[in-house]
Parts: sequence; structure tokens; C-alpha cells
Amino acid sequence: MTKWKLTFELVPEECWGGNLRSILSPTQWDIIRKDAYKRAGYQCRICGAKGRLEAHEVWDYDEKRALQKLTDVVALCKDCHEVKHISRTQLVGRGMEAMEHFMRVNDCSQMEFHAELQRVNDEYKKRNKIEGWTTDMSWLKERIK
Repeated sequence: MTKWKLTFELVPEECWGGNLRSILSPTQWDIIRKDAYKRAGYQCRICGAKGRLEAHEVWDYDEKRALQKLTDVVALCKDCHEVKHISRTQLVGRGMEAMEHFMRVNDCSQMEFHAELQRVNDEYKKRNKIEGWTTDMSWLKERIK
């Protein structure tokens, strides 16, 4: 468990490419994302920002069973969503903005930002050594009929 309100989420490489938006029909995806926005009161679930929201998939990882399990889809503002996907955000040249947002939301220093990023990267490297990940999307069963 982390002490940070806003965290990074690095998906093991073997699990890349299977986001819900690409798997579900447009109608099913709309049901899921609009439900997330409604449950969040139409504001970012992390920082409370109002305005345009994005849907973010929340996954749990059971390393012993090599299981990636969908546990929620939450409403996030663009800035929080960029922090969640920090590697991609850095690749598109918005790493500085993401770092500043992380520090503002978590009321922390740049050194704490880098320490947490290193911790998550170490976890990511460990998970990437695991082979044969399976995905559990049973969370969707109650939401899409």
C-alpha cells in the first residue's frame, strides 16, 4: 500500500495492448465510462477537478498466480491520468507537467516524486520477469449485460 493519493501504474509488458476501449464495443465502453463519471460525481476521483474526464482502468496484480484482475474503472482528469501512465506521458514530452501535478496533489517534493517513481519501476521490472499472465475481467459481468 502506498501513502500517496496519486500514484503511478505500470502494467507488465506481457499485459500491454488489452485495454477495455479496444476490447469492448463503442456502446459497451460508453456504458462503462459514463458509469465511472457518474459514480465520481462528475469530478476527478483523485484531485477533484471538474470538467472533461477520462476513464481509467484499475488492475490488481497477483504475482504468485500471474493474474491481472480488473477491479474498477474510475473517472480521472487528464492530469491525473497522465501521472497514472507516466511512461507514456514522458514519451510524449509531458513528464515535467506530470511531475508537477504529482507533487501538487500529493504535497511532496521532487525527491519524493523520484523515489516513488523508482519504487514503482522496480515493481514493474519484477513483474516483467513473470511469464504467462492471465487476465480476469469478471468485474465487467455486472456492468455489461
